Amino acid sequence: QVQLVESGGGLVQTGGSLRLSCAASGTIRRINVMGWYRQAPGKQRELVAIITSVGSTNYADSVKGRFTISRDNAKNTVHLQMNSLKSEDTAIYYCNANIFGDNYWGQGTQVTVSS
Repeated sequence: QVQLVESGGGLVQTGGSLRLSCAASGTIRRINVMGWYRQAPGKQRELVAIITSVGSTNYADSVKGRFTISRDNAKNTVHLQMNSLKSEDTAIYYCNANIFGDNYWGQGTQVTVSS
């Protein structure tokens, strides 16, 4: 079994920054893809950013140039540096890990951006 634990969410003003972290634990040989998704009230969960085990990244258009995803394969951690935050970034952010086709999710961490 694999567990994902997120940290780093909170309340920030428009234009501010936050750094989210996620640590995976359990029986893990290799995590193929790690990423962040978010779900705002009344909306579907959407991709924010993903990163492969070799460092290839993909971002949602809405966060390109503002968010940066990184990971530490040795520690099974993934981070999301969020800069220039906007009110529309307000959501619950979920960490995701894909291990040989199986998806695992964290509990989520709330990010609230106030104007």
